[in-house]
Amino acid sequence: MAEIILVVEDDLVLRETLVYNLAKQGYDVNAAVDGRQAVEMARQRPPDLVLLDIMLPKLDGFEVCRLLRQELRAPIIMLTARTDEVDKVVGLEVGADDYLTKPFSMRELLARIKAQLRRVRMSREEFAPETPVSTQQMYFDDLTLDLDRHEAYLRGEALALKPKEYELLVYLARYRGKTLSRDQLLEEVWGWDFSGGSRTVDVHMRWLREKLEVDPTNPVRLVTVRGAGYRFEG
Repeated sequence: MAEIILVVEDDLVLRETLVYNLAKQGYDVNAAVDGRQAVEMARQRPPDLVLLDIMLPKLDGFEVCRLLRQELRAPIIMLTARTDEVDKVVGLEVGADDYLTKPFSMRELLARIKAQLRRVRMSREEFAPETPVSTQQMYFDDLTLDLDRHEAYLRGEALALKPKEYELLVYLARYRGKTLSRDQLLEEVWGWDFSGGSRTVDVHMRWLREKLEVDPTNPVRLVTVRGAGYRFEG
């Protein structure tokens, strides 16, 4: 079955160009012309990936991303003509997985799409239970990571983690006690072709600490190793 891509772009020429090229690659493509239509279409037919312009009528791309991220785990690649670093940070904060600045080549966009979809497929295979009734969980005192459900629980309460926060936490937990560099975390969690810098890791680490640590300013679970990276202590 072809993977579903939702294109959200108000520019007619670019929208039709994206739809044509993605369909040519074998994807099942839906297209929305504004933010509200995008949310409705995603709810009616959940996509496997979303290409989301920032400057949209009715609801801008940041708000659409925030709403979709509450309901979908599908990768979201934001498209924008603006190059301000603040936009990239805001995009990440509301749950975007990647960020591409216009003008971009179709070849680069297709590579980003394939990388994001491949990462989702690999994650599903890695976390898939060996049998339909088995469960895979990781336990660290009062913290539990449920790899089947892609959820984390602290003292029995589910944590509201964004997809990348969860993936980062799981990767750190798999290497408990080992110091991992920012570049390593960026490559393994976001992918080698991700356009953001190491600040992305720092931002997500700060969010995780706010949700996991008793005192986020003095972390004992997610420890900073000065000049080297981060270490998960459990």
